[in-house]
Amino acid sequence: MWDAPTLLIMFVLGLFASTFGAIVGLGGGVIIVPALLLLGSSMLGMDIDTTLAVGVSLGALVFTSFTSTLTFVREGKADLRSALFFSLSSGPFSLVGASLTSLFDPDAFRKAFGYFMLFMVVLLLFRNRIKPYQGQWRYVRTYTDAAGMQQEYGYNALPALLIGGAVGLIAGLLGIGGGVLLIPAMMLLFRFPPHIASATSMAVIFVSALFGSGMHLARGEWDWMLVLALAPGALIGGWLGARISRRIGSVLLIRIMCGALLLFALRMIIT
Repeated sequence: MWDAPTLLIMFVLGLFASTFGAIVGLGGGVIIVPALLLLGSSMLGMDIDTTLAVGVSLGALVFTSFTSTLTFVREGKADLRSALFFSLSSGPFSLVGASLTSLFDPDAFRKAFGYFMLFMVVLLLFRNRIKPYQGQWRYVRTYTDAAGMQQEYGYNALPALLIGGAVGLIAGLLGIGGGVLLIPAMMLLFRFPPHIASATSMAVIFVSALFGSGMHLARGEWDWMLVLALAPGALIGGWLGARISRRIGSVLLIRIMCGALLLFALRMIIT
């Protein structure tokens, strides 16, 4: 099974999924999970069910989010203080999601979440026409871009913890990282600049993936060879995606995010 062509395919899969995931802050699980389900019997000669695909995807996301977060931190893009706050709930709830993967009706959940993501795409596309939140944030952050323009964003404790919990639940349940919900929430509710949102999302994904993959490992929904075969590409892809992201303007980054979310939503609804 583990001949040179198979290892090369797994490396390319990890590299492509992680590079794309790090660019937009989604993690890459949206590519890894369906790829494993499709390639399992034909390429790897093994039956990969949903729980195993989710566990392996989260394992690969640990490597992706680790290298991308390190790169974003060095570039001053990742807001680690905010990421830690979201992670207070995302980490524990990823354990809950991981424990429910085998019990939940995956088809019904995927379709419902797909329609929800279509709604998120519409909100992102028309975000400039939506009246921004006018209240006072408990935690206020500032970011100065390359042109010297200062942007203010922030969040309140309860909404941030609720969103973090939802992100962790989705990450552990579906193995996709949770950025599909976290990024729109950060941009629409808390006015995070696009680059800060995608970079901070990867830091939150690291915690969620670490907790979620640990639960899947404990439940036996895991395959070390699959994780290790994806890991080299995931490590390189996380770093490469973060490097590419800094060369993309905010408008283009949002368009790429919307395109990725749209494809993800359609795949969730159709499959």
